[in-house]
Order: sequence, then C-alpha cells, then structure tokens
Amino acid sequence: MIFKVITVGMMGVNCYIMGDQTTGKGVVVDPGAEGSKIIEAIKKENLDIEYIFLTHGHFDHIGALDKVREFTGAEVVIHEEGREYLNDPSLNLSGAFAHRGFTKTADQFVSDGALIKVGNLTFKVIHTPGHTMDGVNYYEENHKVLFSGDNLFQNSIGRTDFPKGDFHLLVTGIKKKLLILPEDVAVYPGHGASTTIGSEKRENPYLNEDGWDV
Repeated sequence: MIFKVITVGMMGVNCYIMGDQTTGKGVVVDPGAEGSKIIEAIKKENLDIEYIFLTHGHFDHIGALDKVREFTGAEVVIHEEGREYLNDPSLNLSGAFAHRGFTKTADQFVSDGALIKVGNLTFKVIHTPGHTMDGVNYYEENHKVLFSGDNLFQNSIGRTDFPKGDFHLLVTGIKKKLLILPEDVAVYPGHGASTTIGSEKRENPYLNEDGWDV
C-alpha cells in the first residue's frame, strides 16, 4: 500500500493519497488547497489517480479540487447531499471564509454503504451527518484505514455550529457506524493527528459517558 498525508492550506487540512502498489491505481482524499503540492506528491508516487474522494463539501476540503482533477483526470466522489454544498458558497463556507465565494462540481454522488474499487483496494462509504449533512467516511477494510474527514478527530468530533450542523446526529452516527469497527482501525481525520477506533472508544469525551460527568 502507498500512503501519503499532505497538510495544506490555511486551515491545515490533511489531504491523503492512498494507492495500490500492485496496480498503480490510487485515490486522493480532500484536496483542500495547494494543488501544486498535491500534484507533486502524486507524481513522486507515480500513481494513476482514479478517484478524488470528498469527505464533505466545506471550502477548506475542496479548494484545490479543480486543479487536481485537471491533472489526474479522476472522477470526483461526494455524498448525494454534497451537491447542495458544492453549489452554494454559503453552505460550503467559501463565501464567509475564503477570499471569494466559489462553487465546485462532482462526478459521482454516492449513498451510505456504497463500495468503490480502486485497483485491489475497496472503499466503503459510511455516512455520518452532523458536521455537514453530506459528511462521509471512507473505509478500506483490508488495510483497516478510515478517512474520517471532519466527523471524528483524536479525542474530539467535528463542529456542529455551521449551517445544517446537528450535534446529536453526528454523535449518534459515530457511535452506531464508526465505533463498531475493529479497535485497531487507523483513523485519519481531516485535521490534526491520526488515532484509532479503540482509542476513541476509550478516551473521546464526546463519545464516552464519563466525558459528560459534572
């Protein structure tokens, strides 16, 4: 397996590149900014990028989408609820936080449980809305890798005070769909350090009843 993390942009987004060494096929997850930096990493690994996975439609995760798509020719994948975010600068937050509002497009709009094959890798789409309504995770079971976007972080969860955010929906989705995964699954979030499912089950105060003791 080929695996790279590139931290990009003013928000410090983790952009991931994952590839299958046998076939040379790969994916890019959340090309948030600094497209040239991401492209250089792709060139270095000599990967044929088939898909660009978006964990959600916020501006800091999609800023370099067009540049990376143009270079790779890859298909852009987002949850079906993501169409609205990509088309609306007030929802994707580019109107408020970027120097100008922008819109983007995708090629595939997927639903919960969808499977996407990339060489010998198979990614499962796990929908956990709450940070955004289109928030998904991409899980590669054989390598026990989970790209969690802004849903699950090390000892934290995504913000829910943005438009259409829902704290209880996010917590419920994480508990029911992510914490049931094997404890040794590596979690690679949209910002910050990686973690594991087991660590978050035990230590994440938002997901552990002890964290609500007062």
